[in-house]
Amino acid sequence: MKLRVFLIFGVLTSGFLHSQIIDSLTVVDTSTIDSDSLSLNSVQKIEERWHNEVYNNSLNDTLSNVVANQSYEAIYYPELPTDTLKKRLAILDAKTPFNIAYNPALESVIKGYLKNRKRSTETLISRSHYYFPMFEEVLDKHNLPLEIKYLAVVESALKPRAKSRVGATGLWQFMFATGKQYGLEVSSYVDERCDPLRSTNAAAKYLRLLYKTFGDWDLALAAYNSGPGNVTKAIRRSGGYQNYWNIRPFLPRETAGYLPAFLATFYLFEYAEAHGFQVQKNQLPIITTDTIHVKKMISLNQVAEFTDTKIEILQYLNPSYKLDIIPVLEDKTYTLRLPLVKVGDFVQNETQIYMAAQTEFEAREKPLPQFFEIDSKIRYKVKSGDYLGKIARKFGVKVSQIKKWNGLRTNDLKIGQRLTIYSRNPTAYTFNKLKTATKTAINTSNKSTYLVKPGDSLWSISNKLTGVSIQNLKEWNDIWDSHLKPGMTLIISN
Repeated sequence: MKLRVFLIFGVLTSGFLHSQIIDSLTVVDTSTIDSDSLSLNSVQKIEERWHNEVYNNSLNDTLSNVVANQSYEAIYYPELPTDTLKKRLAILDAKTPFNIAYNPALESVIKGYLKNRKRSTETLISRSHYYFPMFEEVLDKHNLPLEIKYLAVVESALKPRAKSRVGATGLWQFMFATGKQYGLEVSSYVDERCDPLRSTNAAAKYLRLLYKTFGDWDLALAAYNSGPGNVTKAIRRSGGYQNYWNIRPFLPRETAGYLPAFLATFYLFEYAEAHGFQVQKNQLPIITTDTIHVKKMISLNQVAEFTDTKIEILQYLNPSYKLDIIPVLEDKTYTLRLPLVKVGDFVQNETQIYMAAQTEFEAREKPLPQFFEIDSKIRYKVKSGDYLGKIARKFGVKVSQIKKWNGLRTNDLKIGQRLTIYSRNPTAYTFNKLKTATKTAINTSNKSTYLVKPGDSLWSISNKLTGVSIQNLKEWNDIWDSHLKPGMTLIISN
């Protein structure tokens, strides 16, 4: 048996196979090699890499810690003289709307990455060859700067299933509420925050709004990280400055390191060759892909079996399906992304795949969860005698989920503490809705409203209204954090 193997860093979709990427293909001609002589060890290594791409989030966790605990002390790195860095930053500044003027803090971050994070940056560059063509097409469609693609590197290390400790998810790290606001579905089967195309479109819409609010891309990125309210407060505390570097001392610690991390990533990607970065061109096999509309519920395992495709490849190409199951609903359309060479196998075996799926689902000892649209938040107040296990049973969820939704690092609770819960227990949810509706009817029977304006925060609004506290605003409007968006209507009880 003769084989011809095509190797490239990453995976390419058919819709984004740009000519410049095709030119960079590394073709390994093995037509003179028997398949039996191919190294089994090499195959196993590639499989391990696929598995790592799907499940390993260590690089994302490490990058998050680096951004949150950024050091700005001067770093000795003679390979990059300050004068050379200044010239290169000036070149980048001339071709982008971002402010990339030299400053010692940015120099420290760039040199720190070069000295301590060169290998991980090579991995990120390798990974970017799959995602960047997608990002660029979406950003261009929304008329946004293409350099925003580097934001996803800082947010998620280009891991579509990345999750932060507070529940932000996906390549662009959307929180649940923000994702829903921009049309990203989250259900028992699907999390579209993990879908590369859908989440990028949502991020583009959100960033466009932030830029419209602040009129500056640096501030828009800062607001993407910490919310518009924190940026507005930093502007006010700085004495009215509207330049990121002037308001940076007044921003949350993580946001203070956010833009330097973005600009440093921008620099490293643009000058990777000048710094001798070695990108693994044969890290993963090249795969051009296409999508198929699914007619009946199926699992990726059945697709893998009938198309002879590694399950890790299917998981990599379809990261938004949480249980590796693609549901079918009357009012929604779900697609399966396959390697292009496997589309024919799927079509040829489509009937058998659907039949096998139905047989498997019916034979399961534990039935599949009913499709559950997670769009109902419950705010639960911790009472005496409560503990996480008890609360989890009450609402039909897991302790780990409650901890994730609320950013809890331990199982300790305080009486009066409020928890956000997305309940799967209809009885508990109905009771809570009724209770909330009754309380709202009592508290707001005589009420007025307030339209949130750009720059508003709960603190500034409470100062404008006599006898109204921040806690009042949160309770009257079921707000569990301090994040406001221009255009929101707040209930103000009289």
